[in-house]
Amino acid sequence: MGKPTGFLEFTRELPAKRPAQERVHDYKEFIERFPDEKLNQQSGRCMNCGVPFCHSGCPLGNVIPEFNDAVYRKSWKEAYDILSSTNNFPEFTGRICPAPCETSCVLGINQPAITIEEIEKHIIEIAFDKGFVKPHKQIYRSGKKVAVVGSGPAGLAAAAQLNLAGHAVTVFERDDAPGGLLRYGIPDFKLEKWVIDRRVKLMEEEGIVFKCNAHVGVNISISDLLREYQAIVLSGGSTVPRDLPIPGRQLKGVHFAMEFLKQQNNRVAKKTVTEKDILATGKNVIVIGGGDTGSDCVGTSNRHGAVSITQFELLPKPPDARNNVMPWPTYPMLLKTTSSHEEGCERHWAVATKEFIGDQDGNLKALILVDLEWKVVDQRPAQFVEIKGSERKVPCELALLAMGFVHPQHEGLIKELELELDERGNVRASEKNYQSNIGKIFTAGDMRRGQSLVVWAIKEGRDCAEKVDEFLVGNSLLETADGNMIARYLV
Repeated sequence: MGKPTGFLEFTRELPAKRPAQERVHDYKEFIERFPDEKLNQQSGRCMNCGVPFCHSGCPLGNVIPEFNDAVYRKSWKEAYDILSSTNNFPEFTGRICPAPCETSCVLGINQPAITIEEIEKHIIEIAFDKGFVKPHKQIYRSGKKVAVVGSGPAGLAAAAQLNLAGHAVTVFERDDAPGGLLRYGIPDFKLEKWVIDRRVKLMEEEGIVFKCNAHVGVNISISDLLREYQAIVLSGGSTVPRDLPIPGRQLKGVHFAMEFLKQQNNRVAKKTVTEKDILATGKNVIVIGGGDTGSDCVGTSNRHGAVSITQFELLPKPPDARNNVMPWPTYPMLLKTTSSHEEGCERHWAVATKEFIGDQDGNLKALILVDLEWKVVDQRPAQFVEIKGSERKVPCELALLAMGFVHPQHEGLIKELELELDERGNVRASEKNYQSNIGKIFTAGDMRRGQSLVVWAIKEGRDCAEKVDEFLVGNSLLETADGNMIARYLV
């Protein structure tokens, strides 16, 4: 522990942000770096808590007190070595993770938690600045070839680990650049794409091959992959969005969130948008869905110059603080106000959309809404009940459906392989071996577990890689029990 009294002397602070009225005019990241003194203070708050519950709160098992101590002592190489031993991509999680580690922080019992996520981001960025992050020189090769289908965080993590184990890894991505939803779902103001490019370049230097515009099951034959590779990892994500099949759904102006967000990411990257432009400029925008994707739509709509932005959530408004049903150190479902909300947004909870209303030309012009309450009816389990007399019409020219994803795309690859699915429509594979009903085909990430967090996708990719390694050579040195990443021959 760096400073025994640090948690008594300093309170939680976050880095400064560029003002909202300034940052809504561009798509650059707007969170500044900590000054050295502040970074030292925040890492010094990490207390000698005996049992660090932050380890269990983090799906990756990051060794948080130890890297906080190294940061306090300004031992940057040590901090980087500790962090990278459990996390392949701290530059991603340090920007876009909801930080379940922080809600498990022991200090969080009666004080604001340690700023773990920001410290993590500073460690990796300082490590890049100081030249600590270098491609691993692999001198052992197993002679085994592995195909990874999908280059989101799960696929990238699996590829990185399998390459460390000495296998020849090729990553197939159906889009024109690697990254999955990191590139084509998360806005640039949260994750600029040079961050992804920097990591992909390192992976290429380590020997990993990326093949883009390679849609397996469409322009890449799955039969060819089965013949050429000794193992295949499917990490294509959960890509089928949850729809809202109500009257007027076909109107022009009703879109899935990812259609809207992907277009804008293409514009920022100066790529051609081939579909009809979906723009919030000069419109009343309603975002249906209260999660992070909905928040991303809010931030993007603000940058487009929407007249008004409203976000609806089906569930009741969450509490501001823990209550009896959300005790520490469980992950609490609390009210979350994001940087996008700070930029301007009206939010409503316990609201259902009943109908989309259009004009004579088929353009969306309004929504019909109704308020809900959660109650027990006729001794059945609690359910949503519409409040009588609350139905109303609100103006809207752009409605964005941000209600999550239901399962991976079944048409094409999954159906062609006749892969078994679980009751939710995900590819069936247990956490014991990540193996599908076809022996040499494994799966990881949202395609297996359903829609989840980036940090969970990285863990899935790492754990799946260990099982693939065992399948190929009989045992694995990619140990995940304690989070250590060990290659057979690495210099």
